[in-house]
Amino acid sequence: MSKLTLFHSHNSPYVRKVTVLAQELGIADEIMHVTSAGSALDPGTMPVAENPLGKVPTLTRPDGGALYDSRVICRYLDARAGGRSYPAPPRLWDALTLEATGDGILDAALAMVYEDRLRPEEIRFAPYVEGQWRRIERTLDTLEARWMAYLAGPLCIGQISLGCALGYLDFRLDARDWRKGRAALSDWHARFAARESYIATQPPA
Repeated sequence: MSKLTLFHSHNSPYVRKVTVLAQELGIADEIMHVTSAGSALDPGTMPVAENPLGKVPTLTRPDGGALYDSRVICRYLDARAGGRSYPAPPRLWDALTLEATGDGILDAALAMVYEDRLRPEEIRFAPYVEGQWRRIERTLDTLEARWMAYLAGPLCIGQISLGCALGYLDFRLDARDWRKGRAALSDWHARFAARESYIATQPPA
């Protein structure tokens, strides 16, 4: 089977979601990685020819056009591997909602990080940053209160998305201490983080 090409950044949590899934599916060796770097201010080496949005992850296939957005790529990889990370309905709707929840945590966390990294200090807007963190806190509290039974079930794309999102909070926003007051969610993530797929995809820095 011909190789796929994944344009990626080592530190991208959306890329990590894709690579964790590929590891879990046993198809990681079918993917060639091309490192890309850039931002909205300077696309740098981002794959703008393949993805006009200039974002990673972007996956190119020898037998079709480029795929982008981690959710699309994950669904494709799962189908390619025979399909086992997306449960049948009605559990599917919970899996997809949890995947969107993990990605939403990442959207808010990255907004916080970009405010600090890309905006000059004199025009940074602290209330915006705190508003993003409140979004994350509400979401974490909801997960702790309502989702633990689901998280105890078989591994699915929703759990992978959430696990990578919580890992990104550790990576970039560890001073916020997302675990405080959320013992059950913290314990779940500790078990998820022990998976070989998660260990193998740790960001380098």
